[in-house]
Amino acid sequence: MSTVAVDSRTLHSSAVARGDKLYQLGQIEPALEAYLAAAAAASELVPASICLKLARSYERLGSYAEAYHWALAVVDAGDDFSAWQTGSGLAQRLIMNHQPVVHRSVKVALVGSYTTTQFTQVLQLATARLGIALEIYESPYGQYRQEILDHNSRMYTFAPDFLILAVHEGELVLPTYSASPQEDVDTELQRWTMLWEQIAAHSKTRVVQYNFVTPCESPMGHLGARLPGSRYMMTQTLNSRLGEHAGNTVSIVDCERLSALYGKQRWFDPRYWHLAKQAVALGALPLLARHTAAVISADLGLSRKCLVLDLDNTLWGGVIGEDGLAGIKLGQGIEGEAFIAFQEYLLKLKQKGIILTVCSKNNESDAREPFEKHPDMRIRLDDLALFVVNWESKPDNLRLISKALNIGLDSMVFLDDSPVERAAVRQFVPEVDVIQLPPDPTQYTRTLSQYLLFETSWFTPEDALRTQQYRERAQVMELETGTTSIEDFYRNLQMQAVVEPFNEFHLPRIAQLIGKTNQFNLTTRRHGVPVLQGFMQDSNCVHFFLRLCDRFSDHGLVSLMIAFHRGDGLEIDTWLMSCRVISRTVEATMLEYLCGRARQLDCKFIRGTYIPTTKNLMAKDVFRTFGFDLVQQNGEVSVWQYDLHQKGGIMNQFIKAVISNKACHERT
Repeated sequence: MSTVAVDSRTLHSSAVARGDKLYQLGQIEPALEAYLAAAAAASELVPASICLKLARSYERLGSYAEAYHWALAVVDAGDDFSAWQTGSGLAQRLIMNHQPVVHRSVKVALVGSYTTTQFTQVLQLATARLGIALEIYESPYGQYRQEILDHNSRMYTFAPDFLILAVHEGELVLPTYSASPQEDVDTELQRWTMLWEQIAAHSKTRVVQYNFVTPCESPMGHLGARLPGSRYMMTQTLNSRLGEHAGNTVSIVDCERLSALYGKQRWFDPRYWHLAKQAVALGALPLLARHTAAVISADLGLSRKCLVLDLDNTLWGGVIGEDGLAGIKLGQGIEGEAFIAFQEYLLKLKQKGIILTVCSKNNESDAREPFEKHPDMRIRLDDLALFVVNWESKPDNLRLISKALNIGLDSMVFLDDSPVERAAVRQFVPEVDVIQLPPDPTQYTRTLSQYLLFETSWFTPEDALRTQQYRERAQVMELETGTTSIEDFYRNLQMQAVVEPFNEFHLPRIAQLIGKTNQFNLTTRRHGVPVLQGFMQDSNCVHFFLRLCDRFSDHGLVSLMIAFHRGDGLEIDTWLMSCRVISRTVEATMLEYLCGRARQLDCKFIRGTYIPTTKNLMAKDVFRTFGFDLVQQNGEVSVWQYDLHQKGGIMNQFIKAVISNKACHERT
């Protein structure tokens, strides 16, 4: 008897057809089983149509959590606008019966120069997929200037956390050709930055500016690319100048780059414009929503920061334990060159601040050999924060990496060529994001570049050192293991600190920490740069940061505090610390400095509030630990008070504090 191989596509199609027939007959449970079989046949990428069928079936059965999951899964299935629109409607309806897990709830004002109604729907779906619940105010068509300049407008009354300035190239007051292009660009730049200034002066919202897409219709043709006075060149210059002026206070969505990815002729469809004043084609809206959601997610501190890498057939072709050093594909031929290009891209991510680690099933001596001996290997062991190579399961090793680096599983991304390993990670550590690598290694770099949760809001010199810092953290853990007492461990670290008030130079790093720190963050209040600058001008505000160094490294700016002098006391508004220095007694030094400032202001007490979240439970007892008394309990929110006159100042014997920056750097 011959065996007939059944193509997975045939299984998929027959399961869908069976499911549709059963669904029409009202037999929802059997239909659901058929759709699940179709999803299984589709392997890792479930088509949007199946996601929607599953969502509707689960909804009919009253399983709202599962229905909501599949409605959001449309985002992972591609960029079909109609599917996104349907998925968004389903998700919004399901929320009435299901309370999804939400990492952040934010208010967004969408103001623009073109029709944005359809975009609102897909943006809500894209952000919901990232765990962000949006409440949206949509400005009337073309009223963005009026809304911003009228300080009593509905937009300001809405009090948004984010304002998306969705504008298109037609709004630019630039001639086809200018004899004085620099002057015209300066004037146009001032028009837009003035709007930013108005928003900052009258609200605490963060602006997300869409830059301008140069149209594919160019009356000057290729000549326009070498004439500084052409509208084409002035638009590009303006985009660049807007980016420079945005700094750390305004986020930019690079629509010019997105239009090139999508195709300029498709991005702006004249028919859509003349019919409905739609400056972005409907088919491009999911792409724009993805990137806008990624930028907002980065501003909220929800980006991923650790990339966990497999080795065989991921960093090189072949199996090192079987093929040997000379047999792996790296550097020669199409695939060998592709793996080099991929490694070089990974190093660029490391320079951006992404932590690189390895998680591989292998003999460790074999796995180390390419890093140490292969002449074409771009990534070296020093580029990795952790090198975990054994025969344990990948989920178990991911948990080990999370613990060793003291980072959450939800800040990790897993990269492995094996569908089996990817499936295991998805099932057993669902907090970890899994990227589906294509079979062809020449496409690895492009696939990874399209992963959007490595988007960041800021870049500071400390970001480029992040892998080194986490590598040094692992060394500290080794020291801790070999020390007989915690006191000896602290002394052996030889810790020194600089404590200073906020300043403009450190403000980007301060804003970055406030935006992304979750674990040791007592109130999780998210203050943007404009608000922080206001605190720096407030004579009643006590603000300071701490830089830490030890005998292994300079950890940089790792903790900060904001408090307000009210009556006889100092009330802590914000207190947070980077997870990489937790359990180093930094808390005591921060309170030591705060006590000193309180005495200078003749304060009798210090008061602090703990507002619990799903991620900051580790900080729950910090006030109790340092002798604060519980004075108020409102549900889970607790208020604590420290009596300075009765208890005296808090001291830390393990950190030598308030030394110069120069000394801290010399120490390391």
